Amino acid sequence: MTSAPQFALVDVNNFYVSCERVFKPSLESTPVVVLSNNDGCAVARSNEVKSLGVKMGMPWFKMKDLARQHGIQAYSSNYALYGDMSNRVTSILRDYSPDLEVYSIDESFLRIETVAHLYGGAIPMGQQMRHRIKQWTGLPVCVGVGPTKTLAKFANHLAKKNDVFNGVCDLHAMTRPERLEWMWGVEVGEVWGVGSRIRKRLAGMGIDTVLDLRNASPKQMRAQFGVVMERTCNELRGISCLELEDVMPPKQQIMSSRSFGAPVETIEELRESVASYLASAAEKLRRQNSVAGAVYVFVLTNRFKEDEPQYNAGITVPMGDATDDTLVLTSAALRGLAAIFRPGFRYKKAGVMLTLLSDKGARQATLFDDPVARARSEKLMEAMDAINREFGRGTLRSGASGVAQRWAMRAGNRSPRYTTRWDELPVVT
Repeated sequence: MTSAPQFALVDVNNFYVSCERVFKPSLESTPVVVLSNNDGCAVARSNEVKSLGVKMGMPWFKMKDLARQHGIQAYSSNYALYGDMSNRVTSILRDYSPDLEVYSIDESFLRIETVAHLYGGAIPMGQQMRHRIKQWTGLPVCVGVGPTKTLAKFANHLAKKNDVFNGVCDLHAMTRPERLEWMWGVEVGEVWGVGSRIRKRLAGMGIDTVLDLRNASPKQMRAQFGVVMERTCNELRGISCLELEDVMPPKQQIMSSRSFGAPVETIEELRESVASYLASAAEKLRRQNSVAGAVYVFVLTNRFKEDEPQYNAGITVPMGDATDDTLVLTSAALRGLAAIFRPGFRYKKAGVMLTLLSDKGARQATLFDDPVARARSEKLMEAMDAINREFGRGTLRSGASGVAQRWAMRAGNRSPRYTTRWDELPVVT
């Protein structure tokens, strides 16, 4: 007899902030924000900062007075550190269940119905996961358990917001009246997939709480919002409609783009930025074993600078032969940049997008294929990726990406990349 599904969602609390606190214990209980690219706005907030009314996405310049008043510590995004810490959490979770889906950098779903009994049940299992992740990585997590992925998400929300659960909430351990009471007490916007626009439409229909949505007619929800909302209603009723995704489907497009740390006016600096972004996109392309049939390149000025002349342009450059070679793709991207560049503008941003992606193994050979050149290219890309994995991204790159990179995004208060750079290892004194 097949066991009923039992999903667990493990979520790191305030992930970016928690990563910073692991290596700086003095930040514990200190108000901390992590800022977006170019130190623009808050993308992570400690509980202390949230209590001060700072909203997600608030620009840093608007909270500087508040920061001085309350001693808020601001850090630039440290993606190398966050990515590595995420991988460490995931590797721990794989020891608990073979059925795991990495949903985001700080969240993972597990199927646990076949293994929970080994730990005495879902709650003891969740507590052991919390303890081990905290002990081995220093990161605090909460665990939500339910018969569907949507209910596991809801349970995780309850575990985070209510001390009575001690970090682990298992909806299976509740009576039906208890589950419905908790649903009645939570605003519908907390349901997985219900954004602000949908929440406003639901409010107009008298659906304000999770319980209201759970009790709504799935057919009516489908008529109003589509099949996704119908599934959400069924999931809230305990009917599992969403399975784990063991392997993320390959992306159909790969974008790489950043705002510049300082305005750029010369084509030389634009070439450096486009080549750098292309290298990052091509690495992701090879990682999913795809090839690109075209490259889209774009540049734009700062639309908020109304006193400056504005210019936005983009162009798609088709490849004669779909490829994953960084050098070949870079050459195409730079040809496109040359076609759209116009002097006399202060550029704020540039980017590339790899399109017309297809599986590398199914690539169609052409009449003018050169097997020797293709083999040489593949070996070079393999060596480049291996070196960059070992010594850090950008260790080996094309000369077109430049050295000084004055245009690179600002990260004026980035903490060291403690776990991925030998020269930035934590020092104990």
